[in-house]
Amino acid sequence: MAASSPIRRLAALVWAAVALAWLAGCAGLPPPQPRAPAMAITDVADTALGQLARQRAPQESESLSGFRLLPEAAFAFDARISLARHAEKSLDVQYYLIQNDDVGLLLLRELREAAARGVRVRLLVDDLYTAGEDEVFSALSAFPNVEVRLFNPLPSRADSFALRLLFSLGDFGRINHRMHNKLLVADNSFAVSGGRNIANEYFMRGTAANFIDMDVLSCGPVVRRMSEGFDRYWNSEHAWPIERIVPQRMAAEEAHKRFDALAAAALPDVRIRPRDVLDHSPVGEQLATGKLELQWATSTLFVDDPAKITRTSEAAYEGSVTAGALGVINSAKREVKIGSPYFIPGARGMAMMKQAIERGGRITVVTNSLGATDEPLAYAGYERYRADMLKIGVTIYEIAPRLTGRSGRFGDFGQSISRLHAKLAVIDGERFFVGSMNLDRRSAAVNTEMGLVIDSPALVADYERLMSGERVSLGYRLRLAPGGRRVQWLEYDDAGGDIVHEDEPGEFLWLRFKNWLLLPIVGEELL
Repeated sequence: MAASSPIRRLAALVWAAVALAWLAGCAGLPPPQPRAPAMAITDVADTALGQLARQRAPQESESLSGFRLLPEAAFAFDARISLARHAEKSLDVQYYLIQNDDVGLLLLRELREAAARGVRVRLLVDDLYTAGEDEVFSALSAFPNVEVRLFNPLPSRADSFALRLLFSLGDFGRINHRMHNKLLVADNSFAVSGGRNIANEYFMRGTAANFIDMDVLSCGPVVRRMSEGFDRYWNSEHAWPIERIVPQRMAAEEAHKRFDALAAAALPDVRIRPRDVLDHSPVGEQLATGKLELQWATSTLFVDDPAKITRTSEAAYEGSVTAGALGVINSAKREVKIGSPYFIPGARGMAMMKQAIERGGRITVVTNSLGATDEPLAYAGYERYRADMLKIGVTIYEIAPRLTGRSGRFGDFGQSISRLHAKLAVIDGERFFVGSMNLDRRSAAVNTEMGLVIDSPALVADYERLMSGERVSLGYRLRLAPGGRRVQWLEYDDAGGDIVHEDEPGEFLWLRFKNWLLLPIVGEELL
């Protein structure tokens, strides 16, 4: 008997693999149903937010929009919650990720409260990370005035993320193409956009790691263009009403109670200081007093076509957010400063940087170190280009997991490590880009994105103020070692000198081995 046990176990594994493959092949979506298009509410002049936006606008030009940077997590969360609480007619909310944690439940609870006041709530969430969250989104959609849609849903509705992916492998293209946009619009008058998803680690509530990120508050004409972009996604064939994917099995009243029970688990609001690092009071306070501190400027909004996810790589890149943003970056005459958590320039990006530097321009790139990144394979893709970037004259900083948070400029990291998640660029000290787009192939040709270019030296000055001061450390400054083959990492010491690391700071032997093993299999086109 003992000799046959391994054989039986092997047979069981084979049959299990066959069964899983069969289940993956059987998973499928219901047939789509035609539906009438729904558009953003434009009759908002009588709302408090609409009146405030109009009152604060400069009289000399109707083309200017108002902007405020939101670098601190607590202030960025307050902006979202406050807009939800002040909304009177509509809330249009679009995110790649809304986690079933304190931050996610707090926002969903505010949407429910707004709907109870008669506000129309439209919530669009990418489906990749909704495993285990069907119940909370389905229960929310049972409330009057709330509609929830899932973008590019996976065929499987398994509660486990791994099983959902496994059972959807028969449609890998659907798994691979995601909606990476982040947007909240209140009464078609004010909006928050940028890099943050809705989860604890984006708002300084993570225990192991928290993100350095950037959002922007907007009002004026640009918000109406954001609403138009939202409508294109909402009415896209790739946005499925959750009821078509997750049939409601509870009566409405029972679903309401279930949602309230789930939302009650969320801890109270994120703590907030009287003023942020740029010396601005919270958005909620300014909305209440009507004393908004905004920089007024012209802007350009880039929003990917939701049908981008169906196109070939080259066709997807044409007219994309990445193409538009790179066009603006490449127009720089003097200097470009780029922040991107995943920076994989590829041959196209390397050629652009080389040409810009040969014209006399300066390029600075801030990205994650191996110890800070949450996507080690993306780091491995960037690592291929790192020495070549240094050779052509690019200045590179890598966020150090334990150093960057010490400045206090980006929030209280506590005992957690810091990771860069902001996607931004400063062009010639005059234009500021912020959005959801990373500088990698995935953002360029696979996922959908959104980005905003603001023509405002004053806003750039705010950002430079954030980054200036007594030895504000971004982590490691990189340089080529003598001989020009190896990379060195420079870290400030307490005396103001440099600590030189000849090897990648930290103990990452196993992680580097996994990258070496997996990168040739995955390939740069999937990073």
